[in-house]
Amino acid sequence: MLGRRALASLALAFAALPPPRPAEAAVTDATLEPAGDGARLTLALPAGTRWRLVAATRPNRLVLATPGAAWRGPASLGSAGPVRRGVAERGQMRLDLLRPAAVKRVEESRGRLVIELEPTTAGGFARLAAAGRPLAESGTATASNLGRSQPGGAQPGASTPRSPARAGPLPLVVLDPGHGGRDPGTIGTRGTQEKRIVLAAAEELKKLLEAGGRCRVALTRSNDRFVPLGDRVEFARRRQATLFVSLHADSAPGARGASVYTLGDSSDALAGALARRENLADRAGGLRLPSVPPEVQAILLSLMRAETRAGSARMAGLVVEELGEDVPLLPNTHRQAGFVVLKAPEIPSVLVEMGFLSHPADEAALRRPDHRAKVARALGRAIHGWLARAGTAEALAAG
Repeated sequence: MLGRRALASLALAFAALPPPRPAEAAVTDATLEPAGDGARLTLALPAGTRWRLVAATRPNRLVLATPGAAWRGPASLGSAGPVRRGVAERGQMRLDLLRPAAVKRVEESRGRLVIELEPTTAGGFARLAAAGRPLAESGTATASNLGRSQPGGAQPGASTPRSPARAGPLPLVVLDPGHGGRDPGTIGTRGTQEKRIVLAAAEELKKLLEAGGRCRVALTRSNDRFVPLGDRVEFARRRQATLFVSLHADSAPGARGASVYTLGDSSDALAGALARRENLADRAGGLRLPSVPPEVQAILLSLMRAETRAGSARMAGLVVEELGEDVPLLPNTHRQAGFVVLKAPEIPSVLVEMGFLSHPADEAALRRPDHRAKVARALGRAIHGWLARAGTAEALAAG
């Protein structure tokens, strides 16, 4: 048996030994697979591991960092959806992008992290990267579900969605009632003024959208006043709007039905004539037609412009689909023209002609509150559908 002195010596020796090192946290596996038109990244990592996902540009990429956890998963991942490839480097995963992407859903459960990505606009992605905030991080849920319930309810072990107050404001939709003040717009055969019809429709649509709780809404004018065309665009740009929707009820001999316009070369004589008439609206206010501001020119990057137009086209398609359920449509309903109010380079924008006040049937319908409410409901469904796909990046970047 050991004596007391020997036991004391052993105790001192053991006390001098360094404490045992805890097992190193590590990412042990990773997969990347398609998920609709997006991608799903799945990681195996210990519960409680800290992580964050950030966006960066030049080139566009997402970087998943796991501070304090080693990377022992695969060194590279293949392509899926908007992701060109995944590369493990310096203890993090870099996702090089074919096209801009944002977070759609996040789930942490039982040693597994799932991040779903979806395509977004170039403008939205650029603002995400410039904001310098994580797109998602440990302890947060999907930003795209802010203000919406998750399909199928919360998953066991899934993190709790952040409230809008913590995550920043909801995406902003700017509604632009055309004309106003000394510029009445089209005047129908019964004396109906376009400026009054479109303002009433915009106010109705604003109520519907705000009641839905999925976005904020702002009007370029909320009363009978003149707003220059360039100021309407800048109103949306200064507020980092997610979507711009301009409302009109113009005139065209013999034409009847609703239509929607996106920016481009005039698709036909009618589109060109409407754009020229609307673009001259500033003269009614005694102003010269403003040129594009220098700061706008500086950000007219070809990629951003192309992505913005793609977002505009998606919105136009939804408008056609939803309006077609309730109101007569102009043939070739989605058209292109060079409307000044559609020229924000980073904001998807559409101009909706709710009908033509020059046509007696359209004028009679647009004078009725129930018809304007029907149009507003259709546009509300289109906007909600658009936000469901594109709202993730804008919800994070809007503030």
